[in-house]
Amino acid sequence: MIRRRKHTRHTRRRGLRFVGLALLATSGFAALSGCVDPLLSPNDPRSQYSRYDLVRGRFAPQYVEDEFGRRKPNLRGRLILPE
Repeated sequence: MIRRRKHTRHTRRRGLRFVGLALLATSGFAALSGCVDPLLSPNDPRSQYSRYDLVRGRFAPQYVEDEFGRRKPNLRGRLILPE
């Protein structure tokens, strides 16, 4: 006959301790991964045509300020085709 092991407080605590340590380690890794420099700087050319546009005066800035002084991405200015 096979005897089944009963769950006791000791085994539950061990499981909770493991889960707690796993959550702590995961949050630590997430916090450390946020301290990385951005992949592309704002001064780097965005495409092969950005230098061409800059020389001809059609370069659209990456960000613009709205009427309230908030910085927003310049999506419309960067996506509209020059005529």
